[in-house]
Amino acid sequence: MFRSFSTALSALNAFSTGVDVVGNNLANVNTTGYKTSTVAFHDLVTQSMGAGFGETQAGFGVGRTTAIRQFAQGAVQSSSGPLDVGIQGDGFLVVKTDQNATLYTRDGHINVDSSGTLRTALGDRIQGWMEVDGKLTTTGPASDMIVPVGVVRPPLPTKTFSIDANLNSTAPEGTTFTKSLEVYDSLGAAHVVTVTLTRSAEVNKWDYSISIPDEDVETPIDPVEGTLVFNADGKLEEPTVDDDAPTLEIDGLINGASPLTLSWSLFNGTTARITQFAQASAISANAQDGLPAAQLIRVGIVDGGLVLAQYSNGEQSVIGQLAMASIRNPESLIAVGTNNYQLSAHTALPAIGVAGTGGRGKIIGGSLESSTVDIAREFTDLIVLQRGYQANAKVITTVDEMSQDTLNLKR
Repeated sequence: MFRSFSTALSALNAFSTGVDVVGNNLANVNTTGYKTSTVAFHDLVTQSMGAGFGETQAGFGVGRTTAIRQFAQGAVQSSSGPLDVGIQGDGFLVVKTDQNATLYTRDGHINVDSSGTLRTALGDRIQGWMEVDGKLTTTGPASDMIVPVGVVRPPLPTKTFSIDANLNSTAPEGTTFTKSLEVYDSLGAAHVVTVTLTRSAEVNKWDYSISIPDEDVETPIDPVEGTLVFNADGKLEEPTVDDDAPTLEIDGLINGASPLTLSWSLFNGTTARITQFAQASAISANAQDGLPAAQLIRVGIVDGGLVLAQYSNGEQSVIGQLAMASIRNPESLIAVGTNNYQLSAHTALPAIGVAGTGGRGKIIGGSLESSTVDIAREFTDLIVLQRGYQANAKVITTVDEMSQDTLNLKR
């Protein structure tokens, strides 16, 4: 009978721990990426009573409870933060603390600090890979992600330009059609290149001239001239796709920039960009591959964990990739607060790579993963734990009364 005191007390401790776990779950119902914990109970070894072979057994109560983290998928919902990310599937973002401890998280609140370092909302440094010399390599070790805040992106001088257009096959001799477009030199300065097309006296031929204003160069440059020849179907016949593209060499720019070599791309693959049909002469598209100098104005993270930079010249480019860790037994991780987990002695070695590969889940940009706490279930568990606690408290009261009755027997 007196063993019932310790048995009931073990139950009170176990149910009290269960209430603590439920309370913690309910407290984190709105915590981004939070995973619900459940309580596991187990009985203590029983003792045979009497001379039989286990016919009568009385247990010693309930053992120390274990809180088990349930890594179920939380709902991924849209967010207004351009750097917010949600994880759909298995895996964790990799972060480092200011003490350089490596931790793992499902919390996708990310921001940029004053030095350009990507950090979680609570200050841990996001790990991944950054673009180096125009190349993004994800095979090396992950490191801090630092975006080029305040750095002027160097200009990209133009090498090729193109014009998609139709020339009117019914235009009379001497008809001109002109298109001008801006190109950029090595200093990022813009220059206007003009392509003039003149209907030749010969059928299905147009003479072209490529020029740059005289005031842009120290010494005037002669225009590059040639002829476009079309066949009876209005398709470009000469130059052919195998011929050298018409090229304008620009030297002695008055602003001191490096010489420019501009090639006029007449073909998109094997398809000519210029046609000659009985329609009004018109431009349908034009392009050039140069860019002026620019400053970073915005950084965002898109699907797949790619870090996308937008510059003042309108260019957008991928400058980084978030790292993602796959852990085979995430239940063994230890929660260390601030939405982070650390490895335990039982945790499998994390495999770090790109999202969507090697069994890792997806990273969804502009989203956040919600907590997996189910309020209805937690309240149900809370009621059960409360009733269990009350029942075992009643056991202690009953045993106490029985003890008093026993002591009163000798009076």
